[in-house]
Amino acid sequence: MRYKVVLLFICTSFAIQSLQAQLRQQLNLSDHDDKPYYFGIVLGYNVSHYNITLDPTYLQRDTIMSVNSENAGRVHLGIMANWQVSDRWDIRFYPLNLIFSEKKFRYTQKYPNPGDDKLTSTQNIEGIVMSFPLQVRLKSDRINNFRVYTLAGVNYNFDLASKAGARNAETYIKVKKSDFTAEGGIGFQFFFKYFILSPEIKFSYGLTNVHARDPSLKYSNVIDKMYSRMILFSLHFEGGGLSF
Repeated sequence: MRYKVVLLFICTSFAIQSLQAQLRQQLNLSDHDDKPYYFGIVLGYNVSHYNITLDPTYLQRDTIMSVNSENAGRVHLGIMANWQVSDRWDIRFYPLNLIFSEKKFRYTQKYPNPGDDKLTSTQNIEGIVMSFPLQVRLKSDRINNFRVYTLAGVNYNFDLASKAGARNAETYIKVKKSDFTAEGGIGFQFFFKYFILSPEIKFSYGLTNVHARDPSLKYSNVIDKMYSRMILFSLHFEGGGLSF
């Protein structure tokens, strides 16, 4: 039995080495870097929250004792267009990019809400964001069927579910529709026979205050500014029939 296990291990090792050698010899999509333009499909998962600055009059109020923004996750999807400027540099744009997001706020109150005995409450803000990123990508040399890259850029977001213009209500925080963000990240390209799979992680930092403050709302008047923060994990399916 021990002899069979050792023999199986040796055979498996030789098989793995042989497969690795074949992968090194076979260059998938060898003409991909010669194409100036190509497109891709993006699927991913994002985690987001707000970086909060409290209003200067916060300590003078006796209703809300503390407020924190907690991470929450949702999905995103889109279509990517890539222009290969040179062997090292690309410019990427997303003509269609839809991000579903959720922001959670946890409040500690001095007095409970009517009909409730809890001193903590949670407020959720749902977002359906049309996102328009413009990015510059720096690529490494292609090593057989693998490459690593870094990216940086700016992004304009338009929240289709924003309630900034709605009537006053105690049950939500008003968020502006528009937001500008700076982005940076890293990704990897794996070249297969018919397509390229690119897992990517990207960090997004809001540059504009998206809080539409309303002094009449108890959940809003304690907050001065809110800046979006998001981490996006994405899978890009590129190349093959999506190139020209």
